[in-house]
Amino acid sequence: MRILFGVTGGIAAYKAVQAVRLLTQAGHDVHVVPTPNALRFVGQPTWEAISHNTVTTELFESVDEVRHVSLGAEADLVVVAPATADFIARAAAGQADDLLTASLLVTHAPVILAPAMHSQMWKHPATQANIATLKNRGVRILGPDVGALTGDDQGIGRLVDPEDIAQAVDQQLRPKDLVGRTVVVSAGGTRERVDPVRFLGNDSSGKQGIAIAEEALARGAEVIIVAGHLDVHPPRGAEVIKARYTESMRQAIVSLADEADVVIMAAAIADYRPAEPSRSKLKKATEGSELNLKLVANPDILAEISHQAGRDNLIVGFAAETAQGDELLELGRAKIAKKGCDLLVVNEVGEGKTFGFDDNTVAILDREGQIVTQTSGTKREVAEALLDQVVLSL
Repeated sequence: MRILFGVTGGIAAYKAVQAVRLLTQAGHDVHVVPTPNALRFVGQPTWEAISHNTVTTELFESVDEVRHVSLGAEADLVVVAPATADFIARAAAGQADDLLTASLLVTHAPVILAPAMHSQMWKHPATQANIATLKNRGVRILGPDVGALTGDDQGIGRLVDPEDIAQAVDQQLRPKDLVGRTVVVSAGGTRERVDPVRFLGNDSSGKQGIAIAEEALARGAEVIIVAGHLDVHPPRGAEVIKARYTESMRQAIVSLADEADVVIMAAAIADYRPAEPSRSKLKKATEGSELNLKLVANPDILAEISHQAGRDNLIVGFAAETAQGDELLELGRAKIAKKGCDLLVVNEVGEGKTFGFDDNTVAILDREGQIVTQTSGTKREVAEALLDQVVLSL
């Protein structure tokens, strides 16, 4: 996609460099338009090096190319980050006194503004009125966040992180085939308490579940994440319910399943838990001595929600196995027959595979055990393939 990326004159311009890098790495054709004041913070050579495109900074540069028209008219998306209070005021008023505001008046593309300014400037009635005007025109306002500002100040007005900007762009450009749908995603590993300082767990990072949640958000769904232990941050825009233990995850999933259009059980749920967790720390005895733990089976959440009478939602399960090839598929077929879910994602796990890594290889089975999709790639690419199948199955 061709993105016009505007940068205005605020100290947060340094964060925009990483945002442009992320968008370029994602394969977008990014054209940076800094205002003259933005160049006081980050120079033109930096923008050209990061975007791999020539940067025009003045309204009267390349007049023969009518740059203020071509930049706006050819853009698939416009992003401005940081957007200062001054720029927001000029954009709301429809001014066109520099290359960026002139381009904004020309474009028919969606516009995302990420404000950054001091808290008092953000809260001022004039700024809030300007933001309301832009929102009424269909402009998406991203942030601002609460946090450290310039000097010793803290409060609202901080530019969102570069990753949030990249996520917003991704959401804007995705097909909106899950608008109006509620998608519940379980993610991460559950842990079962042995004593106050120890637990039984697994190596799940939650990366696959979070990638699914990100993709569902990008497609317009309302997303609820039921999160066990995560090594990654949940995406902005999703509701997050923390569920460290299997029973707490069960309670959350069961309560949400009836109202959800789709439930995707991507969490690595512990199969067993200690029958009687110790109330005090277990002490180590002599070297070579034994500690015997009595374990009991945890509830089967996937089977429970899949076998609910009269359900009309779509339920997706995951089967992580150490088997390979035909044996892996047969284990998956046996599992979907037992669990009763609508789709089952089968993948191989083990030393150096899947858990904690950024890539995954999966086969997706339907209720009859037939392979409907096979894919390999990043966990986000796997999420895309899975949600393509979910949309077809709704």
